[in-house]
Amino acid sequence: MKPRHLVPFFFCAAFLFSAFAGGIQSAAGETPDLPTVDLSQRKELQTVVAQGTPEIYQGHPTSVLLPDGRTLIAVWSNGHGGFAGPMAESADAGLTWTRIDERAPAGFRRHKNCPSIYRMTGKEGESFLWVFSAQPRMPRIVSRDNGKTWAEEEPLGLKNVMTFSSVIPKHPGAADGCYLGFYHRRVSDDGEVYDSEPPGSGRLQSLVAETADAGWTWSEPRVIADIPETKEAASDRSEMILPKKDPCEPCAFWSPAEDEICVLMRENTHTGRSLAIFSRDGGTTWTAPRETPWGLTGDRHAALYLPDGRLFVAMRDMAPGSETSGHFVAWVGDYGDIKTGAPGDFRLKLIHSHAGRDCGYPAVHLLPDGTVLAITYIKYDEGENRHSVVEVRLPPEIFKTISKEP
Repeated sequence: MKPRHLVPFFFCAAFLFSAFAGGIQSAAGETPDLPTVDLSQRKELQTVVAQGTPEIYQGHPTSVLLPDGRTLIAVWSNGHGGFAGPMAESADAGLTWTRIDERAPAGFRRHKNCPSIYRMTGKEGESFLWVFSAQPRMPRIVSRDNGKTWAEEEPLGLKNVMTFSSVIPKHPGAADGCYLGFYHRRVSDDGEVYDSEPPGSGRLQSLVAETADAGWTWSEPRVIADIPETKEAASDRSEMILPKKDPCEPCAFWSPAEDEICVLMRENTHTGRSLAIFSRDGGTTWTAPRETPWGLTGDRHAALYLPDGRLFVAMRDMAPGSETSGHFVAWVGDYGDIKTGAPGDFRLKLIHSHAGRDCGYPAVHLLPDGTVLAITYIKYDEGENRHSVVEVRLPPEIFKTISKEP
């Protein structure tokens, strides 16, 4: 039986920040409440997709697995939050990679900050690969032939800090062109939306937009998490200030029963745990944010379901008191653990970061044989080489072996 979590959580269906804010304050001195298995020294599990050099910083990759179960396409930035341009393809399920930068349109190199790639299928069965970037105002490129050729399209025009960090079908299993895209932006204290991210001002909001034509047009976005500093009456009739939280980099996925959407969010003040919200009406309304289990505290979550039904969530570790803080890790547990606040089963240290808290932004994939791929940017070497894009490959036996450990 799994141990009970140390901090209870209470489900709230209304989006009321005054009701939720007191519940997100973490106790000081939190410590791990589930085991961590260190796989970071197992170099045979790791593949360098793009090697960093003293001059070249490879940053913030995402990737897509095509329906053949073997072809992957990855995109990333030159430098930390820098310009797009790099692109690579693997025809053997991530064992080897080939650079294909020349396939992208020239304008792609003017797109900036964390390009993200997704595959969407329209009502007529035609599929599109989209790469969205952050600036200027969410520019994009598209491929109609599984990445062989690309064309630049008009930007979406959305002010943002980061483009879609998650895109999921609105109706799971239906090839109807309907998808939900999740991203975040910064606003001033009086609600003005910034065009990028001026440092040290305002707060972050997470949002969702919808497409009904497989990525070509998108709805006006809706705010799904916004946690400003608020005042609340104290028991002595005075007022107490409830701290703001910065929900960002939303990671969305459907529940196993496909009747609820869960969104995990980085909490950018890093004064507690990460945040989670839920929707039971296809993304129209959302619960108030609440804290995740301790082991899910991280930056830029990326989630998939393992063959046994458990969740695998990769991230940059930001859990309070964690011995692997700042490294590339994954949490394994049940969907119900997130709902109830239970710790989960275990965490994995996947790759060691030689630059502290500068890694993650992962892509995760489940191959047909049950192997999990997780791709990150990370300072892989101790020397002068800057960040590389690195893949870790986890065969299904790893999860079976760990599950049998006491």
